[in-house]
Amino acid sequence: MAMNFEIPTKVKAWVYREHGDVANVLRLDPEYEVPEVQEGQVLVKVIAASINPIDNMRVNGVFELPGFAFPAVPGYDLAGIVVKVGREVKELNVGDEVYGFTWHAKKHGTLVEYTAVEESFLALKPKKLSFEEAASLPVALKELASLTASPSLSWGGAGGVGTLAIQLAKQVFGASRVAATSSTGKLDLLKSLGADLAIDYTKVNFEDLPEKFDVVYDAVGQSERAVKAVKPGGSVVSIVGYVKELPPPAFFFEATSDHSTLEKLKPFLENKKVKPVIDPKSPFPFSQAIEAFSYLQTGRATGKVVIHPVP
Repeated sequence: MAMNFEIPTKVKAWVYREHGDVANVLRLDPEYEVPEVQEGQVLVKVIAASINPIDNMRVNGVFELPGFAFPAVPGYDLAGIVVKVGREVKELNVGDEVYGFTWHAKKHGTLVEYTAVEESFLALKPKKLSFEEAASLPVALKELASLTASPSLSWGGAGGVGTLAIQLAKQVFGASRVAATSSTGKLDLLKSLGADLAIDYTKVNFEDLPEKFDVVYDAVGQSERAVKAVKPGGSVVSIVGYVKELPPPAFFFEATSDHSTLEKLKPFLENKKVKPVIDPKSPFPFSQAIEAFSYLQTGRATGKVVIHPVP
């Protein structure tokens, strides 16, 4: 049965009109215009969103996509309900519960009540996941099967991407051995996610260990250290090295997702082989987005920082 939603013309959104520190430039706009749905897009009523370090870098102006324009709404990860479909939308329908990662977003992010998203960046939300859980997941590491089947190390294993990288390497791609780093209090979490070796970075410099790895995921941004933990012929995959030249064999990899990636992950999410990890302080209410950013910037988050409910 067809569903109809009453869509407002103006909504609440967190907006920045200049680059700078989040606390100084991010403001709640109660009359942000709902974006027009373009060809191949759907309009999503955002129910939950999560934030990543790159969101802070975009607000600061450290990282910027071509075609960016002010005013802009931060945020890439979302889960919500499709309320309108544009021309050439093939699979999604009004009323579908979806989740996705709007990497393409030049100004319309996810910290807003309604946002327009390309169908190709969305997938149906796994039925067994809440909106908060689904919103924490879309920043999946895409197409790394050739790397993650080998013994790997996740540096920054307790963060939003690290917790997912451990599970993908072990449960999805069948890595023969996975090591990960964290502070003392988070070692048990790493083991529960599938890490064969949990390294306490407050006591051990992982690059000094005799064991070396075929691939190191650097979610911290210190590839100069990470390359010392790699076997000859191995690689360092940095997800935070976009603004600097990386030492070989390190390279930058965009932590991103699209429809096909999310669909591939769905069976593992449904059978709980891959589980969302949400920071215990989450969810932050929509009105406390700045506090959520401040907490993320401390580097102490365990898993993803989620914002819910979005009004």
